[in-house]
Amino acid sequence: MPDNVLDEDLQDEAEGEARLDRLIADEFGEEMVQAFAKVRRAQREWYRQEFPDEGLRERKKRLTRQRISDLATTMFITRGFDNVKVSEVAERAGVSEKTVYNYFPTKESLLFDQADEGIEQIAKALREREPSESPTKAIVAALKQDLARYEWITSELTDMYMPKFATMVAETPSLRAAWNEIRHRLIEVAREVLAESTEVDPREPEPLVAAYALVALHELGYEALVRNVEAGLKGSKLRAAVEAEIDRGARLLDTGLWSFNLLAQGGRTKQQLIDAAKTAEEARAQVVEALRQAREAWREMRRQQREFSEGGRSRGGRRGSGPRRTPGGRG
Repeated sequence: MPDNVLDEDLQDEAEGEARLDRLIADEFGEEMVQAFAKVRRAQREWYRQEFPDEGLRERKKRLTRQRISDLATTMFITRGFDNVKVSEVAERAGVSEKTVYNYFPTKESLLFDQADEGIEQIAKALREREPSESPTKAIVAALKQDLARYEWITSELTDMYMPKFATMVAETPSLRAAWNEIRHRLIEVAREVLAESTEVDPREPEPLVAAYALVALHELGYEALVRNVEAGLKGSKLRAAVEAEIDRGARLLDTGLWSFNLLAQGGRTKQQLIDAAKTAEEARAQVVEALRQAREAWREMRRQQREFSEGGRSRGGRRGSGPRRTPGGRG
């Protein structure tokens, strides 16, 4: 790439950073400018490690998108989501409102700008897991990998940014609706991938319930992150605390609910433990048998669909052989 083009890109990036710093100073005060700058540097370093082959064009688009999102989030947190117009975000970002909408189809997506990436991450974790790896372990590994980006949390941000973000989402109806839509998409993606891997109809109970449970781990991780940030944790201590809560949730899923039921029923004696384990094993065997039957039914239904489709094409081919003619005799 010519030096003059590279220089222009660097100048654009510097101007974008300056705009963001000015807004942060206006909204939070000068003391927060360096804290946010530290966060952005850490985020960029994390991204370079995760995507080392990113080209200059893709990097420029990503940074522009990120700056618009950061500007919008800062304005929303300090003024309230409903009190800020997209046109105001565009003005502060130095771009047109059309440009903002080119990057973000809705106002809500300015906040949830990484939703598509998160959904794809969940789908990839489930789709590419090893045959011996359970879906639960695959999701846990993906969540822990994603937590690496939060080790940059600084003490200046613990009491201000993330808790206020969570409160804003909880108290704004349109943001709650957008979050629920993201959650629904996560469940549907997980459901489809799980059904595909077990070769059963996605409408069967097992892939649906499993999808809900796995997405609950995702939500658990987010809630644990916010709660531990509010408690003042940061860096490696924050990551360790959130990972421990995710592991606890995963253990409950991997044991089914029999361990929870045991506690709820007050089971304490050795015989009660033996009986509970026996019940859990019987339930496991029933699940396996139900899935086996569902898989056979799903394969049979798809076989019939293929035969019907192939038969239709064959009949259509016979009817369509040779040029078609209109009733008047013209081709």
